[in-house]
Amino acid sequence: EWFRDAKFGVWAHWGPQCEPERGDWYARNMYIEGHAHYKHHVATYGHPSKVGFKDIINRWKADKFDPDKLLKFYKQNGAKYFMALANHHDNFDNWNSKYQPWNSVAIGPKKDLIGAWAMAARKHGLRFGVSVHASHAWSWYEPAQGADKQGEYAGVPYDGKLTKADGAGQWWEGLDPQDLYAQNHPPGARLVWEWDPAKGSSVPDEAYMRKFYLRTQQLWDDYKPDMIYFDDTVLPFHGVTDEVGLHLVAHFYNTSIKWHGKNEAVVTGKHLDELQRRAIVFDIERGRATDIMPEPWQTDTCIGHWHYDRDLFINHRYKTAAQVIPMLADIVSKNGNLMLSVPVRGDGTIDEDEVKIVSEIGAWLRVNGEAIYKTRPWKIYGEGPATKMSERGQFGGLRDTYARPLTSEDIRFTQAKDGKTLYAIVLAWPTNGTVTIKALAQGSPHWPGKIRSVRMLGVAGKLKFFRDENGLGVIFPKNKPCEFAYALKIQ
Repeated sequence: EWFRDAKFGVWAHWGPQCEPERGDWYARNMYIEGHAHYKHHVATYGHPSKVGFKDIINRWKADKFDPDKLLKFYKQNGAKYFMALANHHDNFDNWNSKYQPWNSVAIGPKKDLIGAWAMAARKHGLRFGVSVHASHAWSWYEPAQGADKQGEYAGVPYDGKLTKADGAGQWWEGLDPQDLYAQNHPPGARLVWEWDPAKGSSVPDEAYMRKFYLRTQQLWDDYKPDMIYFDDTVLPFHGVTDEVGLHLVAHFYNTSIKWHGKNEAVVTGKHLDELQRRAIVFDIERGRATDIMPEPWQTDTCIGHWHYDRDLFINHRYKTAAQVIPMLADIVSKNGNLMLSVPVRGDGTIDEDEVKIVSEIGAWLRVNGEAIYKTRPWKIYGEGPATKMSERGQFGGLRDTYARPLTSEDIRFTQAKDGKTLYAIVLAWPTNGTVTIKALAQGSPHWPGKIRSVRMLGVAGKLKFFRDENGLGVIFPKNKPCEFAYALKIQ
């Protein structure tokens, strides 16, 4: 229920791969000869045979990290829950991990980042979540086993196969790089997410999966999050075994009952079938559902690249609030939540463009939050030309943001929990001053009764309206109460 009511969360997809500020998958791509990340790495830090990702981790100090300041800001601007990256495919744990020596308390920041995030979230009344991505490190790091094919370092192995014995006299003496890279196995033919050997993936061994299980269980038990996000098809290691994922989910649900007297845990997975969506929450990465879903679900997306990319800031290429707000309205109208990632610099801060975008989202929610928070889907999710748009999302569903301009005919519906109030969120201001809502036409099966009042959130008094066989016509006020989209309250 808390998740269904929350609707909007913010995610800090922040870890050591943000240190170079070059965007996503740096810890993999730096080992791919010719890749832009490889070129940057060689020019900035050195060749990956000498300076590997383990050394980038050690450079990451997060010296301006202030979770209290950030979460206060997110709360002020409408977030109801907050998600922190616990680990990524780089296999580094951002907490005081008992089972992963490569963690943020021992190396790099020398801080318990998840502990600090959790404390700040609870201080500011936000539900707290953690995201877990490390099941994929086994295959994701496989380029680190390689070597250049040409040039000065041709044939010189990268550092992905180093062992504890190689650390004598190094800063990492006593640590085993294989605890991080997990490359004591032959590489697969290609990287796939379903752990399907027929498609060319290498298959993790029992020890690797057991270690992942223990790490994730400790993360849950020690930090007691409300929510955990798995960056996996269904659950971790689905395709090899479902035992790891199912036992973890059972543990989460049972401990939540113990802690709260009822199960309040939210667990998300991707590419779920209808039955699986009744067991855990369906998550669509960078996409939206096509229609109202019977169970609550979530879009996770980002205003930029998942890991901080300085070029997006320099060139002002983030998603804007004008793109995020219609996306949020559409998601909520379909029984979903939006978890929006705001990339964090390596030092722990966000940039000026991000501050502006989050502030504009917050300004809109302060006016229109009544039509978003604690609402439920109506009989239909919406109407208008944009309902016919079918651009596919990157990982299924519809594309996260609309590719074409929206009109005042594009409307998304939500309703109050008690069903007595309908909200119609008009996604553009009408040029002629009037909006016609076709779903509310005289005699409509969606609303057979009378309409006694129409208001606009943020505007004093009632609006004039008329109703005929074409729809409910609403005469808009002269002045806009906000930017981006306009919520009508209909009773």
